[in-house]
Amino acid sequence: MISAGGVTMSVMGAKAAPSDRIRVAVLGVNGRGQDHIRGFLGQPDAELVMLCDPDRQLLEKRAAALQEKTGRKIQIEQDLRRVFDSKDVDVVSIATPNHWHALATIWACQAGKDVYVEKPASHNVWEGRKMVEAAHKHKRIVQHGVQLRSSEALREAVGLLGQGVIGKVYMSRGLVFRWRASIGKKTREAAPDYLDWNIWQGPAEERQFSRRYVHYNWHWHWDYGNGDVGNQGIHETDMCLWGLGLEKLPSKITSMGGKFLFDDDKETPEVQTSTYLFPAENKMIQFEVRHWCTNEEHGVGVGNIFYGSDGYMLIRGYDTYEVYLGQKREKGPARKAGGDHYANFLKAVRSRNTADQHGPVESAHLSSALAHLGNISFRLGRQLEFDPARERFTGDAQANDMLTRNYRAPFVVPEKV
Repeated sequence: MISAGGVTMSVMGAKAAPSDRIRVAVLGVNGRGQDHIRGFLGQPDAELVMLCDPDRQLLEKRAAALQEKTGRKIQIEQDLRRVFDSKDVDVVSIATPNHWHALATIWACQAGKDVYVEKPASHNVWEGRKMVEAAHKHKRIVQHGVQLRSSEALREAVGLLGQGVIGKVYMSRGLVFRWRASIGKKTREAAPDYLDWNIWQGPAEERQFSRRYVHYNWHWHWDYGNGDVGNQGIHETDMCLWGLGLEKLPSKITSMGGKFLFDDDKETPEVQTSTYLFPAENKMIQFEVRHWCTNEEHGVGVGNIFYGSDGYMLIRGYDTYEVYLGQKREKGPARKAGGDHYANFLKAVRSRNTADQHGPVESAHLSSALAHLGNISFRLGRQLEFDPARERFTGDAQANDMLTRNYRAPFVVPEKV
């Protein structure tokens, strides 16, 4: 049934724990997964019951640290499919590499679990749409891990943009200026015995193990990651769309860049500039990725700048906005205040109402897809025409082939979710 402002789910999750606490499993415990662990441990109405990672060494290390901290022994699994089969889990929190996000989310929805999924929600455009379909079909709460959506200050900032604080808003710039060093070069070798390399690869094409991928530098390889526009950048692509009030993808995309400093194993660009045009709305997005020695712009290194007819707004990081008005750049409203994105997710899990969510699956798909479209333009080296209603490129079979991937059985994102 439909409630005011959102969908109220008619199907509840797995049977509630005796304590009525929501039982959580974290999938992927290296980078962002550590924040997921801390985030859910801090929730009074949640209980962390399981950790999952194909790296047994890392998994046992995290489980031992948790037992020392909480006094409780936690279940561990290397294969995420066993997590979905477990009746002891209500919610899965996905912090795997990007290429696993969509399939893990879909399998979790099919198993009756609610999902908190790291950014980017998807590894390609097609599977992002399948995530939306799965969440709706199975009546699941799927929350995208873009913490800025729960910032009190940034929620206020978006409201002010809609009220005309800087006049007519016509453009947003997303900035990702991060100091990313060379990753060097690594050979291929046999996978260590503590790593389930088959599970780690999942939906991706089978390749021989290399330390160029595990654990963090998979971000810079197309099979597993999406470069920095699809890493840190998803926070900013999401902010661009949110602040401009856009709930669709662009019609024209162009992107260029490359590697200019480091001769290393990275496949993705170190410097990238993408432009997205929304002709019907008369708005545009510019997105820039720069690494190593670089300046900030208006004091923003990672964040957003919104431009309007009467001024501009700076978004700094995840929790701060500042407004500057007129040619003299006089200071307008400003605020710094965070929020708890995990608590917001759990609120929606309990209420079953998507209107309670700050990072719903629809916005997860769009903000991730925006990055993917820029990457396709970059890889093909040309401007692309896109039909946002059909989510297909216009008259471009080569570009359309890049909207999805060849999946490796049995780790296949299904056509029918």
